[in-house]
Amino acid sequence: MMPNWLRALPRTPQRTLHRTLVAAMTVTMAATFTACGGGGYTESPLSVTDRRALSAEFTARAAVNYSPYRTSRSAGDLDKEVITPANVLQDLRLIKATGIGTIRLFSSRAFAETVLKVIADNNLGLLVQLGAYVNPVYDAASEADNQAELAKCIALARAYPGIVAAVSVGNETMVSWSTRKVDPDLMGRYLQSVRRAIDQPVTTNDNWAFWASAPKVITDVVDYAAVHTYPFLDTFYDPTLWDWRQKNVAADQRAKTMVDAALAEAKRQYGQARAGLDKLGLTGLPTVIGETGWAAVDTAGGPALAFRAHPVNQKMYFEGLQAWAVEGRRGNGPKAVFVFQAFDEPWKQGDDGWGLFNTNRQARYVVQGLGTCGVTWACEAGSYTAADAVKWVEPVRSERITASRYTLYSEAAVAGQVVATGLRWDPFALTGYATVAGGAPGDGSASFEITPNPVDYGWGLFLYAETGVTENLKDFENGRLNFAVKSDSYPGKIEIGISTDTYDRDVQEAFLQIGPGDYGYCNTNEWCRVSIPVSAFLAANPKLDLSYVNFRFVIADRFSFTGKPLNTTGLPKIRVDGIYWSK
Repeated sequence: MMPNWLRALPRTPQRTLHRTLVAAMTVTMAATFTACGGGGYTESPLSVTDRRALSAEFTARAAVNYSPYRTSRSAGDLDKEVITPANVLQDLRLIKATGIGTIRLFSSRAFAETVLKVIADNNLGLLVQLGAYVNPVYDAASEADNQAELAKCIALARAYPGIVAAVSVGNETMVSWSTRKVDPDLMGRYLQSVRRAIDQPVTTNDNWAFWASAPKVITDVVDYAAVHTYPFLDTFYDPTLWDWRQKNVAADQRAKTMVDAALAEAKRQYGQARAGLDKLGLTGLPTVIGETGWAAVDTAGGPALAFRAHPVNQKMYFEGLQAWAVEGRRGNGPKAVFVFQAFDEPWKQGDDGWGLFNTNRQARYVVQGLGTCGVTWACEAGSYTAADAVKWVEPVRSERITASRYTLYSEAAVAGQVVATGLRWDPFALTGYATVAGGAPGDGSASFEITPNPVDYGWGLFLYAETGVTENLKDFENGRLNFAVKSDSYPGKIEIGISTDTYDRDVQEAFLQIGPGDYGYCNTNEWCRVSIPVSAFLAANPKLDLSYVNFRFVIADRFSFTGKPLNTTGLPKIRVDGIYWSK
């Protein structure tokens, strides 16, 4: 199971973690920039007859979120990747072969024109919900950037009226937890500006919690609501929201009841959004599910979702969504359901693995039965049955380590120590690492060298058991985590952490931010010995259970936690050696 290095990495290019905007600034900027549609929210609310209907063809089709990125390995690579018509055509033919007839694009400038042209030139018959990706407004330049995006969206909607069936402005920018907020007054003006310029129905995509209490500046100017619901992710961010474990259900039925419960929670969240709209008298306003899905892979570096993420569970949820979509077409739910997502995208790093197809365009188990492996598409390796679905199981507790020292990385010979086996280093983001000559004094001839290579939010490296086997270090709760470190003026603080499983299978983690002088840490290009009381980690997170330690040692620098500016670069290498737990 993987640690929660940070809140989920963006599920789409439109959800950038680090573009935070102070609400007061947003309001000020919204009042300042009036080019987007008349200088204020002054129009009368749309009446029932004024609102544009979603076409029958749009609501009759299965739908999916689509981005064509294949080679990018971080958000910073996206602008460099060349999106070719040939690759897009391959993608769209695969999507169409599943029976899906509508795709959602998140933005208009990045690749939308290529996608629309491929659909038109090849008579694919796919419909598109076109997106306009707008960012928070910091200044005139960011407002101008939004205006350029809106202008491109308008131009494409006009140029491809037979393909662009609807338009959405914004993506998860108004829900309370959004890190890239756009003020609703400003978004309302954006929506009006686009709607006045095109003939298609217009909406904004946002989380169900936003739609449950959406302000009239938004509900008055949209033709339908696009609601996001992610019960799968909720199990990590709010484990009490619904019961994914289903402990009281027989083991052979637990996976099915978990997925059924997830679908019930998705419907409850949708119902909350629907109730909020109905309260405003908008009982006739159509709603669609703009994003929902189930990951096939519990990817490293993201939210720890073991015992849930699996190809079979993904298929179970997908099939439940299609049944829900049928209900919606009959009037008892959303008018369309956009599954997240069509293909894996490596740039998402820890939040990848949601695709109906993997990065290599191989069909996952979720859709393999809709075609023929080796004929309709190449299929991902692996053979599954319903019995392979994952579910909550009790953790296995190892025997306590009774030795006085539990060694993770050291050449020193110490009587009575237990040396950890079966461990591996794994980088978070693009962190480089290698064993190099030159060890800490008294600790052999080699050490471990870390090359930060940070992405915009930082870097990290962890030492853990790849198989998920935990170590029982309960007897070390009054002990210390020790290591030697050497760096040449590494700026500010670094982070040291550990992570444990629990009986409930909720991964718990604790990080300490340490600077020169803390616990013996130094950055003077000399070896220094760091010794951190385990009690400090327990104080940072009392939910840690040392009976189930998985991530035995983590070294990182997440800039938002250590106080460095985002996108910090030029960080020097760090060496570590002599890593061990002591009583």
